[in-house]
Amino acid sequence: MHVPDVSVVVIAYNDAERLPAAVRSVLEQTLHGVEVVIVDDCSKDDTFTVAQALAAENPDRVRAFQLPENSGGCGAPRNHGIRHATGTYVMFLDSDDVLERNACRNMLDAAESTGSDLVSGLCVRVHLDSRHKKTTEWYPWLYARTRTIESITELSDLLVFDTLSTNKCYRRAFLLEQGLEFPVGIHYEDLLFSAQAYVAARRITLIPNHVYYWNVQEKAAAKSISNRRHEIANFVHRMEIHRRVDALLESKGYDELKYRKDIKFLKHDLVLHLRDLPLLGDDYRREFARLANGYLAEIDPRAYEEVQRMHAICAYLLSKEDWPNLLPATDALTNPGRLTVPLAERDGQVYWCAEHLDTEQGRQILDVTSSHYDAKPLTSLALGNRLTSYSGRDGVVRLAGRVVNPLGRIRPDAELGAVLEFSARRSVGGRTARIPVATLRHAGAWIEWEGEADIARTVRPLGIIDAVWDVRLILTVDGQDLRTRVSVGGAPVDEADSLRIRPRLTKLVSDRFVPQVTRKGNLSYVLTAEGRAAVRTTAMIEGAMHGRTARLAKTSLRRLLRAKKDLNSGETKLRVYHEVYSRLPIRKGLVVFESHLGKQYSDSPRAVYEEMRRQGVTFGAVWSYSGAKPTGFPEDATLVKRWSWPYLRALAQAEFWIDNQGFPLRLTKRPGTTYIQTWHGTALKRMGFDEPHTKSRGLAAQASFQQALDRFDHFLIRGEHDRRTLARAFRLRDEVLLPVGYPRNDSLVEARREEARTGRRERGPLAAELGIDPEKKILLYAPTFRAAPGGKVRAFEAPFDIEEFADRFGDTYTLLIRTHYLNSVSLPPAVRGRVVDVSRLHDVTPLLALADGLITDYSSVMFDYGLLDRPMVFFAYDYEEYARENRGTYFDLKEHAPGPVVATEDELFGVIANLPDEADSKYAAARQRFNADFSEYDRGDAARRIVTTFFTGSGK
Repeated sequence: MHVPDVSVVVIAYNDAERLPAAVRSVLEQTLHGVEVVIVDDCSKDDTFTVAQALAAENPDRVRAFQLPENSGGCGAPRNHGIRHATGTYVMFLDSDDVLERNACRNMLDAAESTGSDLVSGLCVRVHLDSRHKKTTEWYPWLYARTRTIESITELSDLLVFDTLSTNKCYRRAFLLEQGLEFPVGIHYEDLLFSAQAYVAARRITLIPNHVYYWNVQEKAAAKSISNRRHEIANFVHRMEIHRRVDALLESKGYDELKYRKDIKFLKHDLVLHLRDLPLLGDDYRREFARLANGYLAEIDPRAYEEVQRMHAICAYLLSKEDWPNLLPATDALTNPGRLTVPLAERDGQVYWCAEHLDTEQGRQILDVTSSHYDAKPLTSLALGNRLTSYSGRDGVVRLAGRVVNPLGRIRPDAELGAVLEFSARRSVGGRTARIPVATLRHAGAWIEWEGEADIARTVRPLGIIDAVWDVRLILTVDGQDLRTRVSVGGAPVDEADSLRIRPRLTKLVSDRFVPQVTRKGNLSYVLTAEGRAAVRTTAMIEGAMHGRTARLAKTSLRRLLRAKKDLNSGETKLRVYHEVYSRLPIRKGLVVFESHLGKQYSDSPRAVYEEMRRQGVTFGAVWSYSGAKPTGFPEDATLVKRWSWPYLRALAQAEFWIDNQGFPLRLTKRPGTTYIQTWHGTALKRMGFDEPHTKSRGLAAQASFQQALDRFDHFLIRGEHDRRTLARAFRLRDEVLLPVGYPRNDSLVEARREEARTGRRERGPLAAELGIDPEKKILLYAPTFRAAPGGKVRAFEAPFDIEEFADRFGDTYTLLIRTHYLNSVSLPPAVRGRVVDVSRLHDVTPLLALADGLITDYSSVMFDYGLLDRPMVFFAYDYEEYARENRGTYFDLKEHAPGPVVATEDELFGVIANLPDEADSKYAAARQRFNADFSEYDRGDAARRIVTTFFTGSGK
């Protein structure tokens, strides 16, 4: 008898409708040596009859079994399937999911080629409730490439995060030898089974292929086990499974695995249940706390330091059973970024609450200083707004609530105003209703409000598309609008308190507004038909919904929504740019400026723009910006959002493009447009086609990149080093290069000349704006860009102790910290006044001119600052990693640096203690050589020469 390569155990319970699709996904595998073992968990419907029919239709490939009584979980039927499987390998499939067509073949090939006991592939969650069946990959970073490990200790994240049993293929002999079975009579059996399999496996292989489609239906009438978190038994089972896994890891001495699992428990498993606490009763909360705190007591204390601040705060407050502070914290978990408490300030530090600050652990966990709630503009804070009372009758709703006033930042004398806003979540030509709030007052740590809305008169829904309406309170403080969602909180909102409405189309579809609480705990309303309208039209609507007219209406609506989406897609914009906008006439004198992909008004494009204004050039100025709102851009220019329709049209009709990084790569420049690329820095690290990453890309990708670079008509260089590096790396023709220097550096060259002429250093107004003591010298710390693993942007962490710096040198120096524009930094309040974050200032050039000395690592600002002939210190604490493991460098910084290169904090502080001698006079000659080697064309007239050449002189 032929032994199947793979046995797929398909378990089912009361799922007659979906079982055939699951089985079909196995039978249609590209690997033919696959058998199906269906195990029905004693269903009450026709599931087993369907299973028997499938077996009869495929007698050589499908077998069906039924348990004598329902087990209430997945463990018993899967164990039954293992016992009856005959394949060399075993996989598991739930009846409501399906396998990817090549899953068995890919997993078998991996297992056979590596000799692995277990092969795991990429699971894809399919959200059936979403309009377009959205898909999300399950921990894809684990499956970025094929890899084989000899022990789970080599990849602890696999055990911690991927606890599924269904996206895996197991050697059946391995399961039998190890006696591996699912626990029975307890939920979350996958967690324990997977842990046992991971620990026992002698070799594990991961493949990057999709293997399993996990169909998720959160709105299903019968909730899955994982979606029944409101049942305390659910949490009891979760805790028991975790304890069993912990015991397994401890028995093997896998302390590091246990620690990593503790971290995941705090930021995932516990969070799933915490989010539901505000909507559950006191009895549930007390029992939940008892169960959770018994387990939290066993968590490694270090785990609290590895999770997001709000996760740690919630776990800590739960351990104290501090419900008044915990429930607002869980609201902040559900609504990330929302500030739900007034905060407390002690000794310059900001804490989540005023309680529990009498212990070191409490102060450490509750410290939220790094979130800058005390310094961020109020308009950038999502202030919590909780209902305190609610009632609705005869079309009129009365609401009252209170908005967080963090640290009393909304002053008692502030001018206040507020409106309630009702807006449709989906609307075609819909209206937003705004109703003034009658009562608004200061109440200590809160702003209290009361309002009344006549829904029947003021809210006019269309009645078909706009089925869900959200409620917001817009609080105006001294003329600034603060938008807040209205959280239900503890106020009773009864769905029976429906409100009469008057739809603009017809009452046949809806005549009531029913209050509901969203999944995130916010107040919303749903349109429905009740009363006489419902009785009168139910049959009519039921018939109409399935008739020809309804089908045409639905089809038209889908087309409309699809067209709206397609209209704003990237591909549509590219097509319109090339086929429509690029056929419009070029507008003489139209110049589009962009700096750092629209993130700033800065750098050489700014210097050229301002020189054009100084010389009185007549031109049409357009600046691009990215983000929600442009800040810091000139008022005498037209501002267009990057990738918007006006942006694309401006680029298509512009006579000149001027930027320092690159306009969108796929936009073709017209022959009548002149592209002046100012670039943004001399190269230390390898660029363009010299980068290993670029070299590894396919020929098509390299050709596309080269085509984008070929758009440059002129490329500014500041020295022959640029010709040897940047120009070669970008494969630029020699005639494209403009050896005029960087316009942004004109002011630095002039500052050096003026200082040499007068013997004085003028600080200018910026120092006063930053609040810098005129008696102190200024050091600027400007490191290069730092990315998280995978290239993601991350918050910058200073590689030296900022508080230690402030304590040692704060009486002599003010330290300015300027991170790369893609990074951000968080400073402790204790250094306020001695250390200043200047990362938000668009233009770094004025900061360079202000600084008496520069601390950097590998940033190209070293070449700009060298023009000032002032001390530089290079804190290259990770030089070997940067130079060797990053993308390589064009020269050895240690050989050419015009200042000391240090690798440790002690060395850095030692150099600073001896400034200016250590990094000034000792390196004066080195700075001259540095400028001659890298900046010989920076003569202070770059902007003037460009304007004269292209806009006012003979070159125009």
